[in-house]
Amino acid sequence: MECISEKHKKLCNCTYEPCPRKYKCCECLHCHRQSGELPACFFSKEFELTYDSL
Repeated sequence: MECISEKHKKLCNCTYEPCPRKYKCCECLHCHRQSGELPACFFSKEFELTYDSL
């Protein structure tokens, strides 16, 4: 299955700019799952912006 990153641009609220997996949901989910984390899309945009300060 091909990833449609253009479609995901509207949905992604990740604010981590140097991320190589941005708009590539499958890769992003696998990466965060391996780290025991949830990706930005699981949170509101406002809460996601506070991640680094937690």
